[in-house]
Amino acid sequence: MPLAFKSISHGTIAFGFFNIDSDMLLLDRYFFFATEFCGHLIEIAEKNLEGHYETSWEVYNISDQEDIGDLMGAIHGVHYTGFIGEVYRRFPFPERPEDFRQKAEGAGTRDEIEAIIKKFARSFQIIFVIDQETEEVSIGPYRFTRTGFQELIKYVWRGGYPRWKDEIRPNYVVAMKDKIALSSCGIFSGLQLL
Repeated sequence: MPLAFKSISHGTIAFGFFNIDSDMLLLDRYFFFATEFCGHLIEIAEKNLEGHYETSWEVYNISDQEDIGDLMGAIHGVHYTGFIGEVYRRFPFPERPEDFRQKAEGAGTRDEIEAIIKKFARSFQIIFVIDQETEEVSIGPYRFTRTGFQELIKYVWRGGYPRWKDEIRPNYVVAMKDKIALSSCGIFSGLQLL
């Protein structure tokens, strides 16, 4: 389930997994896969960047709230609207509360999730920027402090809320942690993934 995170540019915004059967993340109105998020961070960690860094990320943008859908309505099985509603029709919320855990095999549903989101959005490139001097990170228009951005990384490491099922993380998440631990890139300074 997405949680509230503090940004410099947009105040408090939602970030996180929104369905336990998928590895897709939302960042306010942007949608992208955790496999790619972790892959970008692995690349950054391996480069041991200094100074300014800029690259592009592919995301889906859904600007209309109705097209995004009603997460709580979909979770409760009473209001299946927009993209999130269609995802929950295909991958419903578990009946037993103890089954509400993020699944490590969520990347396996990517083709199905992409087919659904393409009904509501097109993919496009956004600019991702690290400014080591100001210790800020930008994901498109969303700006974060170093520690604010690290909270997003910690969320993915934990499997968000409700955490990874049986505390088993996907290989791409473990690889991200391992690369970050070896990196001298300042944006990761002080980050502890326990």
